[in-house]
Amino acid sequence: MGRFWTLLTNLHSLAGPVVMLLYPLYASVIAIESPAKDDDEQWLAYWILYSLLTLTEMVLQSVLEWIPIWYSVKLLVMAWLVLPQFRGAAFIYEKFVREQIKKYGILREHQGHHSGSPNGKGKKKFVQFIVPKKGEQEAY
Repeated sequence: MGRFWTLLTNLHSLAGPVVMLLYPLYASVIAIESPAKDDDEQWLAYWILYSLLTLTEMVLQSVLEWIPIWYSVKLLVMAWLVLPQFRGAAFIYEKFVREQIKKYGILREHQGHHSGSPNGKGKKKFVQFIVPKKGEQEAY
């Protein structure tokens, strides 16, 4: 039983970074490359919510240390936000975050100043900046 419990604990520790960071990073790059707008909204909403959760955790760290199931609950919530079947991040953003942003007038300042390119060239430039072409890589 001891080895099984150790394996289970290690898998639980590995699940957090995979669910909260690795898969969202991969899916975000795929979303940038795709012409569809829905996946862009999902992943932008995810990163906004992830940032808010991380900042909240930093502020409430001393309280959250006393809640033994916090990490498991956080992992389940983040899985719901990430999994494409649920589109949880887009749902939370649409229903709650956007309403608060509109309520406090943050969106009014930026409407009409949308910097996104309609033909997707901005996305391609970003990806080319992050992932250089084969001939442009420097030898180390």
